[in-house]
Amino acid sequence: MIRRVLGVLLMALLLGGCERGMHDMYDQPKYKSLAPSPLFANGNSARTPPPGSVATTAGEAADSSGGRRGALPAARSIASPTPLDEQGRSLAQGDMGGRAASNPLPLTMALLRRGQQRYDIYCAVCHGAAGDGDGMIVRRGFPAPPSYHSERLRNAPDSHFFQVITHGYGVMYPYADRVPVHDRWAIVAYIRALQLSRHAPVYQLDASDRAQLQASAGANR
Repeated sequence: MIRRVLGVLLMALLLGGCERGMHDMYDQPKYKSLAPSPLFANGNSARTPPPGSVATTAGEAADSSGGRRGALPAARSIASPTPLDEQGRSLAQGDMGGRAASNPLPLTMALLRRGQQRYDIYCAVCHGAAGDGDGMIVRRGFPAPPSYHSERLRNAPDSHFFQVITHGYGVMYPYADRVPVHDRWAIVAYIRALQLSRHAPVYQLDASDRAQLQASAGANR
């Protein structure tokens, strides 16, 4: 009998502890907007977003009069290795009034290798290694993106791909907060290389490439 009473008391104490823990979760310590904080040198709890991030509003607040749906204008990057702003405008070319229609970065093997690396990390899971729109999660039921080899996307300007990476499109989430401006243009360059790999004019190939192409065509007959 005594053991039962002790057991009931112990269970009540345990349940009381759980309830207290739940209340701690309900009322977590946090800073309110513009509240001071001794943790940072400037005394402010609000932190400046990292360069390249794009502020967005999501959830129920997006439909309210005090919220805004979609992307907000992003501040210029202060750490970009090239003279580009956060909208992809080339400051070196004086394109201050609109988007850069073509990739403003010099096309080098280093840029393509960087673009391939970033593409494999952020893009291939949906768009596929070759850009066919058959990435690994698409094969498991996720909506398929369009193929980069479609006529529409082969004729699209470089700025289209840059803006989609920056702001997202359809079910694609914006990547501006995780892919810097320079890397976005590197990915665009690599996408162009993927497109060219299937649609390059034969006359642009050198003699050795044409010989390999003819040998491959003969072996497939």
